[in-house]
Amino acid sequence: MYSGVVGAPIGYLREGRKNIPIVQLMEYGQRETVTDLSQLYVYSSQSPVRLTLGQIAGLTYSAETAVIHRVNQYRAINVAALPAPGRLAEEVTAPLMPRIREFERQLPPGYPFEIVGELREQIKGQQRSLIVALASLVAIYLALVFQFRNAVKPFIVFAGIPFGAVGAFASLWFTGMPMAFLAILGIMSLIGVIVSHVIVLFDFIEEQHERGAPLREALIDAGIRRIRPVLITVGATVLALFPLALHGGPLWEALCYAQTGGLTLATAVTLFLVPVFYAVFVLDLKIGVGNRGRQHQ
Repeated sequence: MYSGVVGAPIGYLREGRKNIPIVQLMEYGQRETVTDLSQLYVYSSQSPVRLTLGQIAGLTYSAETAVIHRVNQYRAINVAALPAPGRLAEEVTAPLMPRIREFERQLPPGYPFEIVGELREQIKGQQRSLIVALASLVAIYLALVFQFRNAVKPFIVFAGIPFGAVGAFASLWFTGMPMAFLAILGIMSLIGVIVSHVIVLFDFIEEQHERGAPLREALIDAGIRRIRPVLITVGATVLALFPLALHGGPLWEALCYAQTGGLTLATAVTLFLVPVFYAVFVLDLKIGVGNRGRQHQ
């Protein structure tokens, strides 16, 4: 009976370095249903007569644990589900998290509860993205210090980054997009775009100031002369992101909306508020200006 249902090993077939077991087993058609068990023959070592299992025994059915799942040597119960097409895992779990946490608090001592799968991998990805973002900010700061030969002016460059992040978060909230990995990736990519726009303004200001123009006039000219190339760049980017946001599927929607909102708000800050911050630091606080700069103020 055991050899007919489970299979009995009768030898091995050696193929290269592998030993492939040879198992004696009944055909699937003869063991397709549970009632076929009663038709299995039972052999006796004392008599040549063959009897079926149904002639000497009765079959009873009862529930029994077939497989005990374990995770890290602990018995575990896995509850899994697949989101509907076009939906992300975070969209499904976010409304359920309060009830899930309440269920976790009601568990007896010794019963751990853990969320795994796509949500856990998403949290890990967010943590890694934060580390990469911090490392990128440090690298950008060092590059700006080398370019401006000043340790304070890079912080003025970074003044537009929080506004871009606020615009991205507001855009995600308004469109109902989840804070997925690609949304974080879109916010991180805003850092480079915002910094490049501010560097364009600062480069013009420093160039005009080195030529002898007063700093106030250089600040005003920078906002006027650089507004056109900055708006063209941002406008082209935003207009190109709209088709991808509308027809690119749920994978790209969050990234496109985050960049659209962040670029829109950050551009206004770059063109208007960043020169104001520059003037406050340089003219009022006298930070980041050499002796030649003081002569031309």
